[in-house]
Amino acid sequence: MTVLAAVTRDDVADYVAAFFNVWTLLIFAYIVMSLVFAFAKVPYNRYLMGLFEFLKGVADPILAPFRRILPTFGPLDFSPILALIALRIVGALIVALIRG
Repeated sequence: MTVLAAVTRDDVADYVAAFFNVWTLLIFAYIVMSLVFAFAKVPYNRYLMGLFEFLKGVADPILAPFRRILPTFGPLDFSPILALIALRIVGALIVALIRG
């Protein structure tokens, strides 16, 4: 016999908030790994490259529109900062709309 629990709006809002938090953490991990690969002499490692490609695949679709908007400042890329701010604002708005 299966017991079905009632899912409230707060439960759904918590799931959506967790989704945005995980996405934010993945972008932070991408930023850190790209800095490590840019400034450190990291030997080739199949597992690290696989992780980096996964993080790049997750972060690039979010960062691409911001990279088109922002001008380049030499080697500095400010698109992750703007993307994280926008992601937090959009996530908070969606969670607030779900909670009502």
